This record gives sequence, structure tokens and C-alpha cells, in this order.
Amino acid sequence: MKLMFASDIHGSLPATERVLALFAQSGARWLVLLGDVLNHGPRNALPEGYAPAQVAERLNEQASRIIAVRGNCDSEVDQMLLHFPITAPWQQLLLPERRVFLTHGHLFGPDDVPPLEEGDVLAYGHTHIPVAEKRGAIVHFNPGSVSIPKGGFAPSYGMLEENVLSVIALNDQRVIAQVSINP
Repeated sequence: MKLMFASDIHGSLPATERVLALFAQSGARWLVLLGDVLNHGPRNALPEGYAPAQVAERLNEQASRIIAVRGNCDSEVDQMLLHFPITAPWQQLLLPERRVFLTHGHLFGPDDVPPLEEGDVLAYGHTHIPVAEKRGAIVHFNPGSVSIPKGGFAPSYGMLEENVLSVIALNDQRVIAQVSINP
């Protein structure tokens, strides 16, 4: 199964447009949103093209193909605009050989790992910093932020294809980080 991941859109319409264009080209079955979809939050500057209502409209066009979790900047009011559920603090995807635990990163994350088995994947956003690596027995994966990257990184998104998780630069498709999840 091919999956595309995006996190920390924070209401940026240009970032949303780019993600949706890449999603359409990717052949991915699902677009996984790891939280902070519409609002920028009090600690972030307004992202380029801040237009939360328009972001909601564009994402709603793909509602049946989106799996999402709630970020620390998401609220019940946001859910009123979106036609796919975003209020779950975590979800799990079951792959043939492992589990992918989806969360935003503010409740569960690299410093508070949920109970996972060897080889499982912890997929999170929140930090806006891309990660694709094995830490002990668990694979950590953060696609970075498509709108407000931090740590000197480019805006980025993630892909799972043929048991490889990749973080990819949004604008030039350069691979930033990559890890295999083969058993």
C-alpha cells in the first residue's frame, strides 16, 4: 500500500494546493494528515497564503481518501468545516507485518512513545522537523511541515512505498530522510 503523509499545514492554501497536486500524481491510496490542519497556533507566524476556510474546502474534495489525527492547534470548530474526522488524538494503520501509530506528537511522540512492538512505526508531526530513522526497536517518522518548516529544513511531506518511509522536499522532490521498515 502506498501512503502519502503531510503534517502541520496550519491553514496555508499554497502548501495545501501543492500537497494535493503531489497526492494526485503519487498514486498513493491514502493521504494521512498528522494534525494542525487549519490553524496556525499562537506560537507560529501566519504561514504564506493563510486561508483556513479555503484549505478546508480543498481538502474536503479528497475527504474519502484522508486519514487524519488531531493536532494541538486543531479544535471541534475546525471539525465543523471538514468532511473527514480530525478529532481523534491517534489512529493506527495495520500493515501486513507491522503497525503504524499515527499521532500529532504533542501527546504521544519521540519522548512519550506509546506501547509498540519491535518494528512498528511511530508517525508524528508537531516538531516541524523531518525524521525517518530507527530508534531502538521502533521506527520514528516525521514528515516535517509543509508550511512552517523548522531547523533549517525545506517544507516537506512523507511517502510510504514498498516498505520505505521517505521525507521529501515539497518543492524540489529531494529526499531529506529515508528508512526501511522491512521485517
